[in-house]
This record gives sequence, C-alpha cells and structure tokens, in this order.
Amino acid sequence: MIAENSLNRIWEGCLNNDRKQQEMLYKILAPRMLTACMRYATDRDEAQDIMQEGFVKVFTSMQKYRKEGSLEGWIRRIMVHTAISRYRKLKPLILSEELPEGVTLQMSYHNNDLESKDLLKLIQQLPDHYRSVFNLYAIEGYSHQEIGETLGISELVSRTTLCRARGVLKNKLSRLDVRERRCLAS
Repeated sequence: MIAENSLNRIWEGCLNNDRKQQEMLYKILAPRMLTACMRYATDRDEAQDIMQEGFVKVFTSMQKYRKEGSLEGWIRRIMVHTAISRYRKLKPLILSEELPEGVTLQMSYHNNDLESKDLLKLIQQLPDHYRSVFNLYAIEGYSHQEIGETLGISELVSRTTLCRARGVLKNKLSRLDVRERRCLAS
C-alpha cells in the first residue's frame, strides 16, 4: 500500500499531464478500483470496462478534485458513479413486485468459512438493480436518501430493494449451506 503523501505527489504530476505519473497512478490504484467495480459488474470483463471508463473520467476531470478527503476515495466514488451510470443507460431500474420463489427474508446464515471471493460471486448473481442498491448501502455506506438521488428512485424503493436483495442473498447462502452439508455427508 502506498502512503497518501506519495499518492498526492503522483497526483501533482498527473495534474501537469505527466503521462508516466498517470500510468503510475493507474498501476497503483487499478487493483483496488477493479475490486470496487467487480461488485457492480456481472463478470471481470465488464468490471474492467467500468474501471477503464472510470479512469478516463478521473483523468479528464482531474481539476475537480478539491483535496477534501482522500484522493483514493474520490477516485473510488468516480468508479461507483461510472458503474451506476452504465446501468442507468443500459438497463432501466425496475423493481419487481414479486420476490423470487422460495426466498425467505427471515433466514439467517452463519458460515464463517465463506470467503470474500465466494460472497462476491453471489453478489454478482443478483439482478442489476438489487446489486446496485445492495452495494451502495452495504458496502459503500450510502444512505437510502443518497441511493434514491443517485439512482433516481424513492427512498422507499431503495429500502424495499435492499430488503429483497438481502433475501435473495440469504436464500443463495442457505442453498450453498445445504450443498456443503450434502458433500460432507457423501
């Protein structure tokens, strides 16, 4: 991990259109930004497309960074907004009225052996609108009001969508747990 002051020195070079500094910034932050983009994408290729588009926005709007908060946080926010913009253009947000068959919202899951990459795969399987709201709330820390403003939906729709996303995830986790028990019994 690179220190914030080193990152700020690289940023100064980026502001002076130093291509080597821009490349260095990209190389340093790309792995972390790809991880953020993966939460909004259905696969790695899509995440890389989002990340590339995000970095283009970073380099074309460098003057907008006001040094309020960390540079990495500002860039991460651009990546998240790029992912959301992509889905708003390509796939309109539609809240289905029906929960998928078999989803129980009161289920609990306590498997501590689940790795983060496995959980990421489950999140990537969520419908786009569920995945966006879940990520913005549970991972990025947005409020339902902020999610509503960002996605162009009401706070109530955000809350309902989050509840449904959690239900779908819990259902997937419980199925995973059942499969693991079957494998152990074999």
